[in-house]
Amino acid sequence: MARIAQNGRVLVISVHPHTCRKMTSDNLTDEAEAVLDEIDERGVDFLRLQFTDILGTVKNVSIPAEQAEKAFTEGIYFDGSSIDGFVRIQESDMRLDPDPSTFALLPWRNSPEVTSARLICDVMDTSSGQPFSGDPRGVLKRAIARANDMGYEINAGPEPEFFLFEEREDGGLPDKHSDNGGYFDLAPKDLASDVRGDIIYGLEEMGFKVESSHHEVAESQHEISFKYDDALSTADNIATFRAVVRAIAAEHDLHATFMPKPIARINGSGMHTHLSLFTEDGENAFHDEDDEFNLSETAHQFVAGILEHAPAITAVANPTVNSYKRLVPGYEAPVYVAWSDVNRSALIRKPAARAPAASRVELRSPDPSCNPYLALAAMIHAGLDGIENDLDCPDPVRENIYDFDEAKREEYGIDTLPENLGQAIDALEADEAIMDALGAHVSEKFVEAKRQEYKEYLVEVSEWEKERYLEKF
Repeated sequence: MARIAQNGRVLVISVHPHTCRKMTSDNLTDEAEAVLDEIDERGVDFLRLQFTDILGTVKNVSIPAEQAEKAFTEGIYFDGSSIDGFVRIQESDMRLDPDPSTFALLPWRNSPEVTSARLICDVMDTSSGQPFSGDPRGVLKRAIARANDMGYEINAGPEPEFFLFEEREDGGLPDKHSDNGGYFDLAPKDLASDVRGDIIYGLEEMGFKVESSHHEVAESQHEISFKYDDALSTADNIATFRAVVRAIAAEHDLHATFMPKPIARINGSGMHTHLSLFTEDGENAFHDEDDEFNLSETAHQFVAGILEHAPAITAVANPTVNSYKRLVPGYEAPVYVAWSDVNRSALIRKPAARAPAASRVELRSPDPSCNPYLALAAMIHAGLDGIENDLDCPDPVRENIYDFDEAKREEYGIDTLPENLGQAIDALEADEAIMDALGAHVSEKFVEAKRQEYKEYLVEVSEWEKERYLEKF
């Protein structure tokens, strides 16, 4: 399908799909060939080749759809030195290799006449021809490969939360609530239910299987949960989810934010993450019918590994100075390094589901500002470390840890997560296993960026400080 502008009008001319591209290359996989056919059949005009930088920001290179075959057979080159934390200017040539399994039409359009689709890409080092060591997607692939070598497939299911604020006419930072709803409220209090509906329709158009959506505890706060998937697809989905939510919210003159704590003294946004391992024959490696909690020895070891490495994981799963405004006692955020099967005050929860296929553990500390590839990689390596080293899992804590004083926490041996980004980065640098999980390039650049962020934060003077001290002293 071709579009030609004439006298301000757009004429749509139908052509045979295969005349839109050159003869098929022998280097194309069947999956890539199917994507090229769909591009022609759906009249796609532009492809957004997406990748993620070390800090989790989605980047994209837009190409005309007729360049799709070249993208699959030769890759698309770009200047890596322009991406923070990637490479120095003398090492700048990088290549994007699109993953055909990630093809999806974008559910919004820049104009009625233009159809766009996206492909998520792996970043390649052109000098070596190997995957770029600084590509977060590649970091996660290495974690998955480790699990595969141990005989496991990894499933993950996130529960990302976000806020919807009204856009300000003066162009200032949006902070006005879009509704006054509360947990599981219905309209008219939950005025954003229609927006959530449009977001869900958009996600489903992109292949998501949405399981539930509801208003969260705080005003203007929402959660949309989608079906678990393999770890790589889940990370891709989280990156896509954030883009879809923002784009569709903007169509309603709302600003969607995944900032962990955008408003003081109310609940922040988390991204509880469910994890499970399956064996090569499809059995859930986390299930044991005879265990009191229906968790296998493998599951207990996996939990022990995450608890062991929890401080370092926090630097990756809670990567902003604002993340630690959420991780404070009193706002239902998990700050205590323990696990439980009956309450949500612990860092890790064993959900109530007892069916063999549903046995899993839920890490409750991550927030939606994280780089999903790096966060999942850190979680996976930590859990696998627990299995490989046969770590002992502590007993579950069935009491409400929020009610414990410091003496009782010490009695139970319960530590707390880092209180700020500086402490979390210290913990990360001290944890050889998680640093190795990220790889030399990513760990160095990540720590460097976060040290700088925390340093800049420490010298800033907040409005709270001015209001409290300026006239008093």
